[in-house]
Formats: sequence, C-alpha cells, structure tokens
Amino acid sequence: MPATYTHNFDTSVFKGKVTINTGLFIDGKWVDPIEPATIDVVDPTNGQVITSVSAGSTKDVDVAVAAAKKAYKTVWGLHTPGYERGQLLGKLADLMEKHAEELTALEALNVGKTFKHARVADVGGAIKCIRYYAGWADKVHGQTIETNDSKFAYTRHEPFGVVGQIVPWNFPLGMVAWKLGPALATGNTIVLKPSELTPFTALKMAQLVQEAGFPPGVVNIINGYGNTVGQSISEHQGIAKVAFTGSTLTGRKILKAAAESNLKVVTLELGGKSPTIIFDDVDLQKTVQWAAMAIFYNMGQVCTAGSRIFVQESIYDKFLAGMTAIANAMGQAAGSPFNETTQHGPQVSKTQFDRVMGYINAGKSEGATLHTGGTQIGTEGFFIQPTIFTDVKPDMKIMREEIFGPVAAITKFKDEAEVIELANDTSYGLASNIFTENVGRAIRVSNAIESGSVWVNCALESDVGVPFGGYKQSGIGRELGQYALDTYTQVKAVHVKL
Repeated sequence: MPATYTHNFDTSVFKGKVTINTGLFIDGKWVDPIEPATIDVVDPTNGQVITSVSAGSTKDVDVAVAAAKKAYKTVWGLHTPGYERGQLLGKLADLMEKHAEELTALEALNVGKTFKHARVADVGGAIKCIRYYAGWADKVHGQTIETNDSKFAYTRHEPFGVVGQIVPWNFPLGMVAWKLGPALATGNTIVLKPSELTPFTALKMAQLVQEAGFPPGVVNIINGYGNTVGQSISEHQGIAKVAFTGSTLTGRKILKAAAESNLKVVTLELGGKSPTIIFDDVDLQKTVQWAAMAIFYNMGQVCTAGSRIFVQESIYDKFLAGMTAIANAMGQAAGSPFNETTQHGPQVSKTQFDRVMGYINAGKSEGATLHTGGTQIGTEGFFIQPTIFTDVKPDMKIMREEIFGPVAAITKFKDEAEVIELANDTSYGLASNIFTENVGRAIRVSNAIESGSVWVNCALESDVGVPFGGYKQSGIGRELGQYALDTYTQVKAVHVKL
C-alpha cells in the first residue's frame, strides 16, 4: 500500500495535523507506481525536503486511462444524469469547505504563498468554482432546429469521454478546481497530473473525491514529471481531449504531441507578458496599490502578472516613488507563509529562483537601470527582493519574455496611440490592466488591446462566471464560466425523418 505523510502544523495561523496519501489515485484506490519511483517535495522557504511522493510513469497512465474509459462507458458520462453529477460536485465543495484550513495549510507549505492569501483566493476560489459547476451539471443541453415539415432536427452536447488534465505549480488547488469542475459537470472522466513541485493539495482533493462518492475511475490523479506522465497524457490514444495550464514552450509540445497521436482536442492556458497602462487622470494612491499587486502578488508567479508597466510621463516620477516604497516594504516583510505579518514569500523552487535571477542579470547587462531590489533576501530558501527596472527598451529580454517572478519593468509613454502600440508589441495576449477615470478612453483602449482579459481600474480580478484565456501565444480555448463547458463537450446533430 502507498505511504501517507502527516505534517504537524504549529503556527499562529493554523495548528493541527494534516495527512495526505503520497501514492497514485487510480480507479478509486491508492496504489503504488508500477515502476517504483519517488519525487522529493521541497519547502521553498528553506530548500529542505518535506517528504517524497510516488512518481508515476507511462504504464500508470495506461492503467488510469483504462479505468477512466471503463467508468465513462459503465457508470458515468451518459449513464449518470446531470443532476446526480451536480450532487456529487456539491458534496465535493462541501468537503472542501469542511477541510478548508487543511487545504490552505498544504497550499501555503507547498508553494510558499501566505496562509491568509491562500485561504481567501486559492481555497475560497476553488470551492466557489466546484460549486458553480455543480449548478451547471444539469443545464448542459442542445437545441431543436427548424428545417422542414418532413424532418425533426436537434443537437446534443456530449462529453468527449476520457480527458487528460495537466496543472501548474503556482495555483495548484485553483487550477485543479478549474479543470475538474467543468469536465465532471459535462460527464467526462479524468486523468490528471499535478505539478511534481506542488502535488499536496491535488492529493488531498483525491481523498475528498473518494469521500464524496464519485464512482471509481471517474477521477484519477497521477503524480509525475512532465516528460513522462505529462507526455504520456498528451500522446495517449485513449484520451480524447487534453487541457493544460503552463508555459508556452510546453504548450507547443503538447499541441504537437496531440496532433501527431490521435488529433485530440486541446485547450491551452499559457504564458503572458501583460501590460499595465496608467493614464495621468487616475487616483494615484489606489493605482499604485493595484499595479504593485498585479506584478508582486504570489511573488510574481502569475500568468497574468502585469510585468510591463507603462506610465503617462506627467505622473511617472510620483508613480515610481510609490511603487518603490511598496516593493521595499514587501521585501522587508518577507518570510514564512504562516507568519501573520508576511507579505512576500519565496519562488517555488531553486530552478525558478535561478531563472528569475538570470533575467535580473540580463536586464542589467542589456542596459536597463536596476532601480530597486534584484537581490536574494537572506541566505535560506528562494526569496527574491521585489524588483523594479527603469530605462527599459522594447527589445530587452525583460520586456519580451515571461519572467514569472517579482520583476517589474516601468517605462513612460506620451499618449493613447503610443501606449496601445507598446502594449500590443508582444507575442503574448493573456491579460492587460488599464487605469483611467475617462470611461470613453477605458473602452477605446480595452477594445484596442490584444488580450483575452482586460481589467479596468483593477487587476487579477478573475471570477468563476467570467471566461478566462488568451490571445496569440497565450493559449487556445477558454476556462471558467459557461464558455468552459463548450471546451469539454462536442456537438452532435441528429436528423430524424418524419
């Protein structure tokens, strides 16, 4: 039998024991991998190993797909009415609420994000997502279509069957919920791979899925690496659709693998290099707070991070002063995610730490001015001081490539036309932030920006009922809202001769 791991939390914000299974969850059971292997899970605040979890392989994916296919054909899919799927999703949401503090503690421990933010945004948002799709489960249907008197025509919105899902490490629980919710509501069965860096909350969710009473094989969760489990999911002939959230580079590989295998349907939520545009008519104090959150929230490890900040020249100096004060204050409040005063955590891993520091060095070597930050905080763990560059040029790496860390590049602009060109000068198109008190300008610029989401006078304000996804190289398809249901169903047209 697979091992379990119990973590004893004794902090000011949470005290208690949390136990997770560290094996693979396949066909409603916890199992060991066919080829024995483990992955060390590291605490990003100190670089020490927390515990090890099982590492699956292609052989385990084969077993999981067979279980998911059997469940789809016998007890799920078209065999379970939508209202029953909704009831199970509702039970899952109830169990998530019951175990919310445990889920929060695991998320904070594994990722390094603060407990207070994880409780509200990550866990609270995940519960809301699962409950939202519980309500949709019996409302997915087609329509009748008038043709002529001798024929009756209608459409059915049917599930794909077995879907593969690959989630990232920056919002592990939230992305599991975004994937499970619409897929289960529409009747699909699932083979899901959490990130090898942050598997804890996915493993806890598997326990809750089991407790909620989902039939065996409906949800299968396999820990593993991207080049083994992830690649197998992308290539597997028995998987009809794959959904991935992560880097654009990996998304390209998944799209290629899916095309070269069985031409499976693919939805991708990929990288971003989002602009934050600040006009000179704003409430500067509020705007600085929003802009800082847009880039420094979750240590900059956000696909929609507003890393390119364009400030109208007349307020540039005042804005820069405000951003500098916030960045420095956050750096001084770095520390344990379980400390109530912590505002800034570590990067998730040594690899990510090195990647971000590499970009900071590139910014300096290419001639940008390191205005503040740019150094490691302390000597333990993967903490990086919130960083601001000025004197940046459009062709610099820090303006072109996704850094995925707390690094902001701030530059001036003169007028609306100029900033639209600057903002759209990127291969990405995930999100954008626009700050102005002029309603007409807000709408004009929103319409002109090439991104899947636009936030006006706010940032990072996703909502479960509103679709989320990217333009250009930031992805294919949409998550959240009713739009996500379309990505997990295929339309069948039925013609009945009368």
